[in-house]
Amino acid sequence: MEALAFLWNEVIIRPMLNTLVVLYVLLFSQMGLAIFGFTVLVRVVTLPLALKQIRQMQAMTSIQSKLKELQEKHGKDRARMSQETMRLYKEAGVSPIGCLGPMIIQMPILFGLFQVLIQTLYSNPNDLVNLSSRLYSWMPFDQVHAAAPLNHKFVGLDLAANPRLFLFVVPLLVGASTWVQQKMTTTPAMDARQQSSQNMMLWMMPIMLGVFAFQFPVGLSLYWIISNVIGIAIQYFITGWGPLFPIFPKARPAPAAVSPAPEAAPKEIVENGRNNPDRPNRRRSRRISAERAKRRPQRGRGRNTK
Repeated sequence: MEALAFLWNEVIIRPMLNTLVVLYVLLFSQMGLAIFGFTVLVRVVTLPLALKQIRQMQAMTSIQSKLKELQEKHGKDRARMSQETMRLYKEAGVSPIGCLGPMIIQMPILFGLFQVLIQTLYSNPNDLVNLSSRLYSWMPFDQVHAAAPLNHKFVGLDLAANPRLFLFVVPLLVGASTWVQQKMTTTPAMDARQQSSQNMMLWMMPIMLGVFAFQFPVGLSLYWIISNVIGIAIQYFITGWGPLFPIFPKARPAPAAVSPAPEAAPKEIVENGRNNPDRPNRRRSRRISAERAKRRPQRGRGRNTK
């Protein structure tokens, strides 16, 4: 446990703390701008993973029809279904784990930033001593060591405090930005059951993070909002707004009523290049005349005479 704590402090907490303090000094002693710069820096570092995630999502979307065919064909045989699915993933170059890369990377950063904000933004003597001891001695700026205590006010917000009820807009922005980013990166489901699960996660995660935002410092919510906005912008430049709006389908215009085709007029018998409507049908007249001939009494030799 001590080794894990040492790695956590030296690999995650201390580099992030020093980076945030340097950005604070460079950006006019404004912690809000420092958090914005820190978020952009994190997004630039994780950009290759984000691009890989987006490509994986596009590949997953392109093979949804094949996955549906496999499910219809091998739905009852789970072992065969798993084998065929993995084969299809391999042929398409898709890795389901690759879609979770940026999220896995951001989780330690999010937890680390929570501790960094607690250690940097509070101004009691003990926190100031801990902050000074965690700064690197080889920092090139003398202002870094003289920056404490740090100003934790930004546009009227206390970045070290939890949002009050009148600041409900911060948790609302956390939930809304999370929903938009999730919606843009969600692959379409193969069946109604998976679609129901996706819809539940699509709404449950933003609501949960919005509730948690009331318990976290405003600075942490600010980082999350900026990170989501940057992620939405990256997704837009690659896929556009297409994945966002199927939940609001546009009303399709009603198909135009097809008028019944006019009945073809009976063809008139043409004789010698001229229409002759008065001419009777020969076949019908011959049939009728034959029936009449049968009904006529025979004359001549076969007729009974006195």
